Amino acid sequence: MQAFSISASSFLVFNNTLSYRETDLFDLNCEKMLLTVVLCLPVIFVPWSDSLPTRRQPGPVNNRPIIGILTQEVEDDVMKPFGKTYIPASYVKYIESAGSRVVPIRLTQSTAEYEKIFKSINGLLLIGGSSDLETSDFAKVAGIFYRLALKANDAGDSFPIWGTCLGMQLLTCLVAGENLLTKTTAENMALPLNLTKEAHSSQMFQGFPSDVMKALSQEALTGNFHQYGVTMKTFKENEKLQSFFSILSTNTAENGAIFVSTMEGRTYPFYGVQWHPEVNRFQWDPKLNFPHSSDAVRVASLLAEFFVNEGRRSLHHFDQPEEEAVSLIYNYTPTYAGNFTGYEQIYFF
Repeated sequence: MQAFSISASSFLVFNNTLSYRETDLFDLNCEKMLLTVVLCLPVIFVPWSDSLPTRRQPGPVNNRPIIGILTQEVEDDVMKPFGKTYIPASYVKYIESAGSRVVPIRLTQSTAEYEKIFKSINGLLLIGGSSDLETSDFAKVAGIFYRLALKANDAGDSFPIWGTCLGMQLLTCLVAGENLLTKTTAENMALPLNLTKEAHSSQMFQGFPSDVMKALSQEALTGNFHQYGVTMKTFKENEKLQSFFSILSTNTAENGAIFVSTMEGRTYPFYGVQWHPEVNRFQWDPKLNFPHSSDAVRVASLLAEFFVNEGRRSLHHFDQPEEEAVSLIYNYTPTYAGNFTGYEQIYFF
């Protein structure tokens, strides 16, 4: 089954600990007194829950992060004259707005070249689109980076991955080892999130002010443009997904199906949203239901900053400044596409 989140043609114009030091004790009586206090303190046992993500320890910070964005095959006829692969500029702006640079990753390179790129960048963004989750080059190259990221994180070498819409769907496919999508149409719909209890202890939302979390659950701040997704039922019945990801939110599709709309890795820094945070700030087609309220902008900004900050934990870098310079997105010029797609600008390759 060819699964997709939304094709570009759908975007068409109609579109503490109590420690003490011996130097703090003045004499034996004080020592006995302190010991008594310590022994009298209540012991609180906190039960371990596999529903909570493992907290990752802070480490060195990279203040020159670079996020790789994987290009995707052009599927729509209106876009084919411009190139074979593409990245909507809204994703690039989304990452750059949070203080990172961007490297576009082509689909025609060798495994050795992808391994070199992996060692040079600090995270990966998988965009939305219309590629097949199992047979497309987009899926195959994403699989290479996914396996490299698993190995690196297991070795203590942090490398985050973010999937938006199709990108999130692809993450579930890579983890489960199969395509578990079913029809969960939410086309051109802005929705509030049905947050789970895990959301409030999550990595993704830990920096959100309480008023933004409230708005996220009550206001239509998330733009949805997909036809397929992973239902709550399917997710909970799949042991691999259940053990790998925590569900942070759900939503209801047009057909009544409850689908997973936000998730994050329990131990790995992998994140997925079935909705599109980038459109809140960088897409403006009046015929499309892009949330543009101040709260919507805050949500998008906080999520972009969160992911880029995850990338700052990666110390990967290019070997030479010259190699870095020629790899960055600045070497490419976006094409104005607002007159034939729902994107204002697109990078074609």
